[in-house]
Amino acid sequence: MTVAEANRIFNEADLLVTGAEVEVAIDRMAQEISGRLKGSCPVLLCVMNGGLIFTGQLLTRLVFPLEVDYVHATRYGHKKNGSNLHWTVRPQLNLQGRTVLLLDDILDEGVTLAAIADYCRQQGAAQVLMAALVEKLHLRKVTPGMRADFSGIEVGDRFLFGYGLDYKGYWRNAPGIYAVQET
Repeated sequence: MTVAEANRIFNEADLLVTGAEVEVAIDRMAQEISGRLKGSCPVLLCVMNGGLIFTGQLLTRLVFPLEVDYVHATRYGHKKNGSNLHWTVRPQLNLQGRTVLLLDDILDEGVTLAAIADYCRQQGAAQVLMAALVEKLHLRKVTPGMRADFSGIEVGDRFLFGYGLDYKGYWRNAPGIYAVQET
């Protein structure tokens, strides 16, 4: 993708959620997570690369003991869709008997998050919860009715970017949640 193409995608995109609205959603999620996990000393696992911005924003709002690690598993790479899960980095912390909170940019079909959650359970996690900044509302979930335990923003079924979500590797840094103009 050229710089001109990337700029065209951004300039033609629909702004669905402003940066200020994202911040309010993260504040609300932090309160919900704190209320549920503050006594458990959980392991928070950032799902890279998409979960990076959301995790960084959320962590400073959680004022209780926790440990942070990350995983890098993806189905997309720089494509708009993907199939097989590819592990680049698995968690380094011991998950045995721990509460694990997965932090990701989006819960779309849920294939990646479900596979990471299964891996954590296989490693002995006592409980695995999911937090997604954005949750797409559609019926194509890997498990019917799948939902994040903590969800920031619900949107329709469009291709999104911004606040960690990318378009072909670009625009994770966009200051809101944008939808690619439908063609």
